[in-house]
Amino acid sequence: QLQFVESGGRWVQPGGSLRLYCAASDNINIIVAVAWYRQPPGKQRELVAVISRGGSTSYVDSVKGRFTISRDNFKDAVFLQMNLLKPEDTAAFYCYAYPIPDAPSWGQGTQVTVSS
Repeated sequence: QLQFVESGGRWVQPGGSLRLYCAASDNINIIVAVAWYRQPPGKQRELVAVISRGGSTSYVDSVKGRFTISRDNFKDAVFLQMNLLKPEDTAAFYCYAYPIPDAPSWGQGTQVTVSS
C-alpha cells in the first residue's frame, strides 16, 4: 500500500494562496486515482479533490474555482493549489488513494490555517 507525505501547509490570511505538496512512496500510477482530503477541527475528514491516473479531476462544490489538483507521474507527486482561501478552509490536509482502501494508513497531514 502506498504511503504519502504531505507538506506546504501554514498560516495564511483570508484571500491568500497556498500550494500543498504530496510525495508518494512508490509509483502513483499503480492506483487509479489520488485525492486530497481535509479534516477541519472537530469534524470528520472529507474529500476535497480527486485526480485520476489519466488526469481527470473533480472537486467538492465548496472549493470549485478556487482549488486545483495536479500530479507529476514522473516524480510520484500530487499538488493542491489553493487560491482565495477562506477561514472555513482551515483544516489538516491529507493526500491518499481514491477510493480509500480498507485499513488505510494515513500520513501526518499538513495543517492549513486561514485567519486574520
